[in-house]
Amino acid sequence: MVTSPARLLVVDDEENIRDLVATSLRYQGYEVATAADGRSALVRAETFRPDLIVLDVSLPDIDGFRVCDRLQGLGQAPPIIFLTARRTLEDKLTGLSSGDDYITKPFSLQELHARVRVVLRRTREAPDAPRRLRVGDLELDIDTCTVRRAGDQVTLTPTEFKLLRCLMEHAGQVLSKEQLLDLVWNYDFDGNAQVVETYVYYLRKKLDRTGPPLIHTVRGFGYALRAGS
Repeated sequence: MVTSPARLLVVDDEENIRDLVATSLRYQGYEVATAADGRSALVRAETFRPDLIVLDVSLPDIDGFRVCDRLQGLGQAPPIIFLTARRTLEDKLTGLSSGDDYITKPFSLQELHARVRVVLRRTREAPDAPRRLRVGDLELDIDTCTVRRAGDQVTLTPTEFKLLRCLMEHAGQVLSKEQLLDLVWNYDFDGNAQVVETYVYYLRKKLDRTGPPLIHTVRGFGYALRAGS
């Protein structure tokens, strides 16, 4: 089944920021609508039905927090990432308790894109997505956070588990270091690709004790997890 592009609503009263964010998100493959104030955002949210809203707090009519409250009151609030110049701890706590993330201006477009992907991955995950992954004699149970190879339990750190889960969810595909940084470390990591090499090394040491290698290096491209050579 082909998944349709996520629909994003960008709300900001500053036209240059609104257009910059919307254009950059369209370039990432999303379907994007915009609004310049709170009332317009409420109307657009009802008609456009976004999967996620990037929402400024300091709007000229209704502030972003109240927009969020109204949407939740109507039972139609999608995930919300606040994008705002308001930096006080009180504002951040309010934003994080009301929405899904809080980014302060000035901001990096790359960071915004990464945070959007993180929230969408969490909220758009199919309810019937498999909870147990298997590649060859390797099995990963998402609910119990356990890994077994050829029936023997493999003890992993949380980061090793996340990396292995990512590779198994994309079994057979070649993932670059940059893709793995985004998928596993999200936007919290500083982007040093060396960490990927390090954790692939850790995983290989643990997984290869009981069978042939599963994580394969595709030189110049990245890594792929597959059974067999």
